[in-house]
Amino acid sequence: MKAIVFDAFGGTEVLHQSEIDTPEPGAGQVRVRVRAVGVNPVDGKIRSGIMEAIFPTTLPAVPGGEIAGIVDALGEGVTQFAVGDEVLGWSETGSYAQYALADASVLAPKPAGLDWTKAAALPVASDGAERVLDLLDIKAGETLLIHGASGALGTVAVQLAVARGARVIGTAGPANQDYVTSLGATALVYGEGLVERVRALAPEGVDAVFDAAGKGALEDSITLRGTTDRIVTTADFRARELGIIFAEGPQRRSATRLAELARQAANGTLTLTVGATYPLAEAATAQQVSDAGHGRGKLVLTVD
Repeated sequence: MKAIVFDAFGGTEVLHQSEIDTPEPGAGQVRVRVRAVGVNPVDGKIRSGIMEAIFPTTLPAVPGGEIAGIVDALGEGVTQFAVGDEVLGWSETGSYAQYALADASVLAPKPAGLDWTKAAALPVASDGAERVLDLLDIKAGETLLIHGASGALGTVAVQLAVARGARVIGTAGPANQDYVTSLGATALVYGEGLVERVRALAPEGVDAVFDAAGKGALEDSITLRGTTDRIVTTADFRARELGIIFAEGPQRRSATRLAELARQAANGTLTLTVGATYPLAEAATAQQVSDAGHGRGKLVLTVD
């Protein structure tokens, strides 16, 4: 099968398309014929080698862990799916490939009304958003500041926080202010003078901060909170030296919750935005864009 492989750590130039063996499902697994793959910032960090202490990687490796596709083969003991079922979820083998293996317990049915690219945009963002909102213990009536509110993770986090009854202030670039507003947040431009702009909107202060951008906003966040308490980042590796939680823990991967959110996305009550799509062969380009940080929504690879 065709797959994107890297044989050494480095920049996107280490990624190349190769023919590798098609994996066979073991007990409890299914093989998925991949139709779309979510491109996540962590993919580039693993490829570069800076995540080795957290996610050790055996080379050569296939990137990716988020999939939407069609069940192609069943391992022993799998009864909840049949060959031909359309699914989304997390893969156990690299997902930048024509086929990937997944534990059947972390896959959800793909609703008919949800297209492949949006299905691939949901698992990692929804899991990460809910994990951080729980870490922050967000409650109804609280004010939450989200940095990077227009990205894939921020898009979902804004909506889930609003659904919890929180007031959300979301930072984004000038071109994404209307988009962030449409998600239910009060939009704000990031950058110099952020503390003053937030205080003008929330003179009573912010109760918590979710940094999904990793663009140097942690010091401002500490100033706004007056403490490092209830600040979580998923993107800024300076967190530990500043005494802030870096949300790097294991994903929960709840198939039940994923299925519920997929239904919401299919009926339009949860917005998922795909910023750009690339064919599998252009994975290096997609990771270049991801590494640089993109303005709105998710980057997705499509697989023929």
